Amino acid sequence: MPLQRLESLSEISALTWDALVPADQPFLRHAFLSALEDSGSLGPRSGWQPEHLLHIQGDRLIAALPSYRKWHSYGEYVFDHAWADACDRAGIDYYPKLLSAVPFSPVSGPRLLAATPEDGFDLLASLPGYLEIEELSSAHINFTDPFTDAALAAHPGWLQRIGCQYHWQNRGYRDFQDFLDVLSSRKRKQMRKEREQVAGQGFEFEWLEGRQLDEAQWDFVYACYANTYAVRRQAPYLKRAFFSLLAERMPEAIRVVLAKQGSRPVAMAFSLVGNQSFYGRYWGCLAEFDRLHFETCFYQGMEYAIANGVQRFDAGAQGEHKLIRGFEPVITHSWHYLRHPGLREAVKGFLEEERAGVLAYAEEARTALPYRQV
Repeated sequence: MPLQRLESLSEISALTWDALVPADQPFLRHAFLSALEDSGSLGPRSGWQPEHLLHIQGDRLIAALPSYRKWHSYGEYVFDHAWADACDRAGIDYYPKLLSAVPFSPVSGPRLLAATPEDGFDLLASLPGYLEIEELSSAHINFTDPFTDAALAAHPGWLQRIGCQYHWQNRGYRDFQDFLDVLSSRKRKQMRKEREQVAGQGFEFEWLEGRQLDEAQWDFVYACYANTYAVRRQAPYLKRAFFSLLAERMPEAIRVVLAKQGSRPVAMAFSLVGNQSFYGRYWGCLAEFDRLHFETCFYQGMEYAIANGVQRFDAGAQGEHKLIRGFEPVITHSWHYLRHPGLREAVKGFLEEERAGVLAYAEEARTALPYRQV
């Protein structure tokens, strides 16, 4: 099956694209991905060239794989730098490669968008031939959902990799106190103390939806976001224009909480919402305050999820400090197709060893959770 490709989402209507996107996945909507492209956050100069693969039957889009041609491995959160280094030492070209993922955001969800499973399988079956024709070293599909996992497991040559994140589950809590009541006494006191320390510094919090923020407030949001990179002497992935475009195109999915001292905002957390999931994405502050990060990024998000009946809170990658605040280990999946047979065998062995370590870590991490033993 010949694959068609889009080098810009502007080449397809939002209605056509979004017909294949599940309702709980704001990161794959035409509005989100096109805002990344149109703002200049993605493109050849960034090392992320949009290359969305399509299966079109007649004049109807029946399957798609949101993808990017990559000349580096930054902004992916599934780290393959060691594989690229090994290729460099061996004289093998690792770049460019093909990546299917949400740019700059380690959020799990559908990757293979299809009207029926069979349509998706046909697209996947065509990928190895596409890589060869385009002289791409490999294909990587990161942070997949169970449907994509099952489809890739049925195709030879794909290697599965697992990782570990921390997500909070809303088990029908009536309010934050109801959540605290299921914790051990020591952990319950610790969380209360953290929140009291923030309140004692005079902080109040204001929640805003995308349509409620003006451009001056978006300037503040971006300044906070960019500062998280500046303190590490790095350039931010996202351009300022991205936030304005997203607020214009999908304001209903945006939630921003501002941390204020008096009337002055000093920190923020930017999130997106789906039907049953709350996704905390970007955080930033213009000055350092004790425990403010935990309150703004975690406790405020938990309270939002409880108040709005949202089942799951995904606060992003990494951060073992999430465990003692009730975020549970969750196994994530990615899949990798490497054309070079020697590299494929070496990576296969590495992933088998890594898998055992990740599973053991996730099991051990559960012992750090704050919940009372039943």
